[in-house]
Amino acid sequence: MTELVWALIRQDDNGNHYRVSRFRTREEAESVADRFEDAGQRRLYRVEQIEQSSTSP
Repeated sequence: MTELVWALIRQDDNGNHYRVSRFRTREEAESVADRFEDAGQRRLYRVEQIEQSSTSP
């Protein structure tokens, strides 16, 4: 199973941040952010790598 380690984050007008979606690659996340921005969305979008926690004992 491929991990979804890149998150697309949206910032609203009040400065609140929301995770919009998760992706396998940075390129996928940036492509979606570009589409939102090209569609005239007036929000700020950024791509962040999600930290993976270790599940080993």
